[in-house]
This record gives sequence, structure tokens and C-alpha cells, in this order.
Amino acid sequence: MSSIMATSTPLTDVAPNLSAATSPVPGSAKAPVASLLIAMLVGAVIASLGFGGIFYYLAHSGRLSLRKGAISKSVTPAEVATHLVALDPLLVNLADEGESTYVRLSITLQVEDAGAAKEPKAASNKSGDDVIATARDTALTVLGQQTANGLLAADGKEQLKAELLKALNQQTPSLKVKKILFTDFLVQR
Repeated sequence: MSSIMATSTPLTDVAPNLSAATSPVPGSAKAPVASLLIAMLVGAVIASLGFGGIFYYLAHSGRLSLRKGAISKSVTPAEVATHLVALDPLLVNLADEGESTYVRLSITLQVEDAGAAKEPKAASNKSGDDVIATARDTALTVLGQQTANGLLAADGKEQLKAELLKALNQQTPSLKVKKILFTDFLVQR
């Protein structure tokens, strides 16, 4: 029994020492709260910078439009109705010197419908034939100035389309050609 008493006495002596060691020190409780607040503030700043960077990237890359007018401008070209006009196949001698070269191609024009809905079909048919004849003549003129090497170059067809589009819109402004499509294209040397 004496051993039990011996252990109980030191425990009472140790208990005041443990309570002194675990008691909060004045100011030590404020230190974890302050560091937690600073960490939260730094995290909020980093998150804000991240979202700001993403917003900046999307706005400047064009994936995020900030203007109200930009939406209506992008919708307007899609609202313009167009239809396709296929020209009869063309066979044209090319401008190569000393060689007998020609191009055979079929052209389809994508034209704007602006005036077609307003005019009756019978009245517009005769003027439509005149416009198509003028378009064929313009295409023959532009094609006759080309060379086989120019047409067979890597960007030869695209350059020809650009020249034809410019010439057709100058010669037949009532046709309002938007795009030129080649449905058949053959260069013979």
C-alpha cells in the first residue's frame, strides 16, 4: 500500500506541472488565427489573379465578346440568303507561248438573294440570262490571261478565284457574287 501512496503523491505533484505546460500562453492563440487569416487573404489574391488572367485571355482571343454590337455583326452575314448559280462548263485556251494548253472547268457562283425575292420570275429570267452571259464572258476573259504553270501552282486556284470574284463583281454588280466554287478543273498541256 505504501507504493500506491507513493505514486499518488507524485501524480499530484505532476498534475500542477502538466497544467502549467498545457495552459495557453497569452498571445499564442492569436498567432494561429493571424497566420490563418493571412493565408486566406493570399489564397484569395491568387484566385482573383487566376480568374482575371483567364478572363483576359478569353476576351483578347475572341472567345469572349464584351461588346453588344459584336453579336449583331456576327449574326448579320449569316442572315444574308444566297443561292448557287452553275455556269455551263468552260473550255479556254491558256496564254502559254509556244504551247497548246487549255483549261476545262465548271464554275458555280454563290450569289446573294437580295433582289431575287422582289422580282417576278418571268421578268427576271430575261435579265438573268443577260447577267449569266456577261458572267461567262468575264470568266472567259480572265481565264484566257492565265498560264498553265500559274494555275498548277500551289495557290493557283485560289488566286484564280480571287481574280474571278473581283472581275465578276466589277462587270456584273447586280449579280452580287459572294463566293466562287470550282466543280470541275482540268489543265491540259
